[in-house]
Order: sequence, then C-alpha cells, then structure tokens
Amino acid sequence: MNDTLTRLAATIDARRNASPDDSWTAKLLAKGPEKAAEKFGEEAVEAVIEAVRGDRARLTAEAADVLYHLLVMCAARDVTLADICTELDRRARESGLEEKARR
Repeated sequence: MNDTLTRLAATIDARRNASPDDSWTAKLLAKGPEKAAEKFGEEAVEAVIEAVRGDRARLTAEAADVLYHLLVMCAARDVTLADICTELDRRARESGLEEKARR
C-alpha cells in the first residue's frame, strides 16, 4: 500500500467522529453514503474533463480529489483501503482479459 494513501485513509477514519463544523470529511460522512457517492461522481467527471483537455497539472489535482472522495465514499459504506488493496492483489494474479471473460 502507498504510504500517502494509507495516511489519507487513516485521516478519513479519524475524522469520522469529528464535528461536521470542523471537518469536510466529517461533513460528507454525516450526510450519508449517497452524498459521498454524489461528490465522488462530481470529482470523477471533473477529472475526465481535465484528461480530455490535456492539462497535466489540473488532471493531477482532480485525480487527487477523486482518490480522496473515493476513499470517503468507501468509508461511508465501511469499505477500507485494505479491502480495496486485497481485491487489487487478488486481481493481479490473473489477466484482465481472463477476469472480464468470467463475468
């Protein structure tokens, strides 16, 4: 696991119990999984727009927003970064083409 993502996931978990008045993460989590998912979707669209435009700096910033909001959305449904990494590790043992053929 990447240390930066691990620290980010830990921060999100720690802010779960913070006051929504003091933390954007706490505010998103307090609004429920649906709001966290909506915000993730907004950020994903913004990242796609920047990828099409070709602005590397803006894409980098939007990709960071996407990763953050993905982890918040997952935390809202009690899916951890460790859970995600476990799934990625499982998938790494087979080709993407094989995995898609099984679906």
